[in-house]
Amino acid sequence: MKPLKKVDIDIDEIRSFDVKEYVLKIISHWKLFVAMVVLGLIVAFFINSYKQRIYSLNSVINVTDEQNPLFTSSTNIAFNWGLPSEKVETIITILKSRTHNEKVVKELEYYIDYLQDGKFRMEDVYGKVPFKVELDTTAYQLLGVPIKLDFKEDDHVEVSVEFEEEEYTLINYETNQTKKEIVSDKNYSAEFTVFENLKTPFSSFKLRFNNLSNIPQGKTYYILFKGFDGTVKSFQNINVKSLTKGASMIELELKGPNKKKIEDYLNTTVEVLDQDQKNQKIQYAIKTKEYIDDVFKDAADNLQGIEQDLGNYKRTNNIYDISVEGQTLFMEVNELDKQRQQIQDRLNYFSNLQNYLTTHSDINDEVLVPVNISIEDANINKSIAELVELTKNKKYLEQTVKPNYPTLKTLQDKIEITKNVVLENLSNLQSETQNNLSNVKNRIGSYNSRLLKLPKKEQGLIALQRNYGLTSANYEYLKQKQYEAGTAIAANVSDVKVLDKAKDVGQGAISPNVLFNYLVAIMLSFGFPFVYILIKEALNNKILTVEEIEKLYDIPVLGVVGSGKLDNYLAVFNKPKSSLAESFRALRSNIQFLFKKAEGSKTIVVTSSVSGEGKTLCSINMASVFAMSDKKTILLGMDLRKPKLHDDFNVTNETGIVNYLIGQKELHEVIQPSQIPNLNVITSGPIPPNPSELIISDQTAEMMKVLKEEYDYIIIDTPPVGLVADAIELFKYSDAVMYVIRQNYTQKGMPKMIDDKYKSGEVKNISYVFNDFSLKGGYGYGYGYGYGYGYGGYGYGKYGNGYHSNEEKLPWFKKIFKRK
Repeated sequence: MKPLKKVDIDIDEIRSFDVKEYVLKIISHWKLFVAMVVLGLIVAFFINSYKQRIYSLNSVINVTDEQNPLFTSSTNIAFNWGLPSEKVETIITILKSRTHNEKVVKELEYYIDYLQDGKFRMEDVYGKVPFKVELDTTAYQLLGVPIKLDFKEDDHVEVSVEFEEEEYTLINYETNQTKKEIVSDKNYSAEFTVFENLKTPFSSFKLRFNNLSNIPQGKTYYILFKGFDGTVKSFQNINVKSLTKGASMIELELKGPNKKKIEDYLNTTVEVLDQDQKNQKIQYAIKTKEYIDDVFKDAADNLQGIEQDLGNYKRTNNIYDISVEGQTLFMEVNELDKQRQQIQDRLNYFSNLQNYLTTHSDINDEVLVPVNISIEDANINKSIAELVELTKNKKYLEQTVKPNYPTLKTLQDKIEITKNVVLENLSNLQSETQNNLSNVKNRIGSYNSRLLKLPKKEQGLIALQRNYGLTSANYEYLKQKQYEAGTAIAANVSDVKVLDKAKDVGQGAISPNVLFNYLVAIMLSFGFPFVYILIKEALNNKILTVEEIEKLYDIPVLGVVGSGKLDNYLAVFNKPKSSLAESFRALRSNIQFLFKKAEGSKTIVVTSSVSGEGKTLCSINMASVFAMSDKKTILLGMDLRKPKLHDDFNVTNETGIVNYLIGQKELHEVIQPSQIPNLNVITSGPIPPNPSELIISDQTAEMMKVLKEEYDYIIIDTPPVGLVADAIELFKYSDAVMYVIRQNYTQKGMPKMIDDKYKSGEVKNISYVFNDFSLKGGYGYGYGYGYGYGYGGYGYGKYGNGYHSNEEKLPWFKKIFKRK
């Protein structure tokens, strides 16, 4: 017969999921959990100790349009227009830009690292060193290799470098250029006084001590020069964000291993931003003042020349005063001249501004400066100033962001809109101003005709006085604007207000998160074993508990034989007081309920699914318990293919059942006595070529008939039913069948065939015996059919170190560390 194929068990056949069983299985692996927790805590401790501490500091600023209360919308000198509405986003972009961070890095010289040897790595000791490196800006410095400064006594310092490569790189921070040099001495060392220039073949710098009375002695520091561009890039990861949407408050956050370094960088980046914004804000006023200063000088010189011409004319023509009529006409026409000049200047400025806005895409504040033009329309003033500021911000962003950056696109759109608004307002204003100019010219023409009626000398004097009046008015106007521009520059108010400076107030490290790492270690220490157990149980197709047998099959469980250690299979005879012996005595009592008749000989067939499940051991010990209870018993070795009984009883297997069945021997000739009283044994004998035919022969029936007449109990050790059909053929001679299932060995599908036969009524009086049962593997939680102790580790041919009748009782704490 072909071997029995593996049969899958339908999940519907399992009545319920035993939570208690799985919980106890998990608890039974407590040693694994303890070991994993200890290992996890050790790993977490190592990570928490080894990983570099990272700190985080922040600063909060407020960005608003600060107006100087001394200026109004008609002042015209920069300053009162503020920044665009996208100010907050622009400031955020500036703070993260390369240009801005380059200024901060240069200011703080963060391309120089101050280091000391730490437990696991070189530690950044910026802010803790008693000196500062002052570079020789004309010299090249060693890039990326630590320079060791070993401070000696008597104000000396040893400078040393260990080169690992054949060449090294030098950098000049003034030009940001690098070059390569060949190493001439891989272990360079030189000694200097701490006050001189420490000039080596690869560096040149001085040490500036914070306190000359505190020059270190016996201490070692390292100086590391880093690449300028790389340093700037590392600080561009500063986290800058608006605290709330639409609000003007901005939070700056920076992380790093040195809190003092973070604190200085955050505060300095705000200071640099503040200064840049101040400079940008008054740029219009500075340009105006520079232009006014030049024009004012020309106006002063021109006024002085006119004064001289006027004086000369009076002396030459001996005329020092004009008539009453001339005086009246002069005053009126002089006022009209001033109006005409102002209106004409305004028209010229409007025309130039309109032409400039139409022909230029970028706005230059130098062209837009209205030096001596007072534009009454506040909207145009505001739009022009806004246009200038928008263009400045656009140019600044173009240096730091890509063309498709959203803020840049928004600025470009707003510039175009503002430019169109200015052009439309200028057009309207030009028409109005042109009308005013025409009216003034008409009035001047009327007065000029009246002036022609005056004497010639008086006409000349009035003409000079009119010119002098215009020049003097322009001079006074420029003087006023010069004062306004200077005042605007001096009264500059910053738009950046620091609400919360960065400060080290004892903040703890954000990384590693010590508590979190320990919690994760504990969770994983429990999680991994739990997953391992679930996967192990899910993939395990072996029968592990009595409860599984009861859930999967209808055949009842007769009893349980526990696991233990044996010298051989004669456990009941050799150790009658052992727990194993009690297990078989319990089976002897339970099997009585399977016998239909109370009197007469009883035949018990012992079988299993496959070899190795313990049917031979059960056969031997069941025969032993019956024989030791003064019952005449015989044990038959009907496993003709794989004889075993002779090994444990120390009898010969030269003749046996096979010899009887083929007619070579009589039955009494193959019966052999054993060392156990009342127990005889018939071994299998030589392995035949046709065991199945011999078992179903009439000779077998005759043998069973004779043995039933002579013995109280007949125990038949059969071959496995899952491999051959020999055992099933012997069921007809049995009064009870013991089907052996071994814990963590028998697969769940193996007993299904015999269970199906039991359901169909083909097999009766059959029960399962659960063999090699142990709680150590977490398999179940006890069972009431027998004792949970017995044999184990016998290996079917290899025996243990012996089983003691009086088991040693160990304290619980010794059992924890006891090993099998």
